[in-house]
Amino acid sequence: MIIVLKQGAKQSDIDHISEKLREMGLKVHVSEGEERTIIGAIGDERILRETPLEADPAVEKILPILKPFKLASRDFRRENSRIRVGEQVVGDKKIAIMAGPCTVESREGLLTVAKAVRKAGGGFLRGGAFKPRSSPYSFQGLGEEGLKYLAEAREETGLKVVTELMDPRDAEMVFNYADIIQIGARNMSNFTLLKEVGKLRKPVLLKRGLSATVKELLMSAEYILDEGNHEVILCERGIRTFENDTRNTLDLSAVPLIKGMSHLPVIVDPSHAVGRSDLVPPMCMAAVTAGADGLLVEVHENPQEAFCDGPQSLTIEVFNDLMTRLRTLAEVMGRTL
Repeated sequence: MIIVLKQGAKQSDIDHISEKLREMGLKVHVSEGEERTIIGAIGDERILRETPLEADPAVEKILPILKPFKLASRDFRRENSRIRVGEQVVGDKKIAIMAGPCTVESREGLLTVAKAVRKAGGGFLRGGAFKPRSSPYSFQGLGEEGLKYLAEAREETGLKVVTELMDPRDAEMVFNYADIIQIGARNMSNFTLLKEVGKLRKPVLLKRGLSATVKELLMSAEYILDEGNHEVILCERGIRTFENDTRNTLDLSAVPLIKGMSHLPVIVDPSHAVGRSDLVPPMCMAAVTAGADGLLVEVHENPQEAFCDGPQSLTIEVFNDLMTRLRTLAEVMGRTL
């Protein structure tokens, strides 16, 4: 249920109602919008029916949340959520650009790409220190050494770091280095891991699973939100279909669909979706046109020698050209880059 407070409700009113709900054994989540404050009460709704909260002078009305994803839904929060990462914001007028190698391979290579991303106008450096691979014999990442390289690149360029967490046992380590913790597609339904990052107070980038529906993605986000972490960014990265000329099928319809269902920002990862560098730029343009709040793009200083995902990685030159084209498109869309 959501308790909509009257305009002008004081902090003391919010605290009083929240405490009363907790005493009933309900989880409380407060959403302060531009015009109204909403208190989400999660738990046995029969308790609320037996308690006349409408009689409280600060309460305007009480409404049920019919969707199974309650905290992620537009019912809970009408305004778009804006996730602030230092001076960067995801979910704003400015399109967030997260770019870098699929995996951190070396200090020199990472710094080369990071400087190029910064110069081109990007705000985030992506790079995997722990890499989930289909084969156990493939390169699995540099671990903490890779995280240290990412931190050094951040110090030198000012870019915010986006990197993946795979194991709850590594949560504290990744937390200490990352600005945004990524949960990969293979772990979208790893509920133990989702609960763990829900306890952390750091933005989480949640990727859609290979065969997951939009509702399943939102239900996974709910696990993070329910633990108290409301800084969740959703990522469409392509789903598995019968098509075999691309790595996956990029479901761009998911962007406006999610935005109608949820207040959470949505970014798109065309690199993993198509698996071909020649298709990445047009899909980036299409994603922005569809209303994406940001892009997650793989860039490598020499894709032919990349340890991982070379065929889908852009060269620095192609990335620079893409950024120029995106800047023009963003202006047409009334946005910035």
